[in-house]
Amino acid sequence: MLPRAADIVLTLGHSQEACPLNLAPTSSTTATLALGDALAVALVHARNFTSEDFALSHPAGALGRQLLTRVEDLMHTKSEDLPLIHQQAPLQQALFTMSAGRLGMTVVTDDSDKVVGVFTDGDLRRGLEKGIDLQTPMNEVMVSNPRHISKTMRASDALSVMNENGISQLLIIDDEDRLEAVITVHDLLQAGVK
Repeated sequence: MLPRAADIVLTLGHSQEACPLNLAPTSSTTATLALGDALAVALVHARNFTSEDFALSHPAGALGRQLLTRVEDLMHTKSEDLPLIHQQAPLQQALFTMSAGRLGMTVVTDDSDKVVGVFTDGDLRRGLEKGIDLQTPMNEVMVSNPRHISKTMRASDALSVMNENGISQLLIIDDEDRLEAVITVHDLLQAGVK
């Protein structure tokens, strides 16, 4: 009855089931699944379906979340008292700033509050191993030109930037080179970003 009402019929024919009694659907379900997969792939090509289209159709699913979550959805903003330190401040002061900020780093700024560097807990460990003086000014120990990204970047792309560069934090800097926000690898992983 149903085939007569349809415009197009895709028939799989009749095959014997793998069940020894030929009762439980085994071979037929596998063939139907394969046909469904083939149709889905053909439609993706025919309609130029993109990953963004998929995300919009499945926003709550794991793949949709992966494609729709942006850095701005997860970042720590200035309203959260981000860890900032002046470039002339001693390293010892950075220890307190980093501990209070709880992001594993501090952002180094100049007299105009422009970002000039970053100093991470990894930089601290490496410095202590070399016997660095805790009175050393930050501009002598910071990493200049830290990596920064746009807040509209996909969170999954931010994770890729971190992985490619072996870093755990990224800055979001405004048009005037001032810190807007920070995102960490922990933020991304906690949100299920892969």
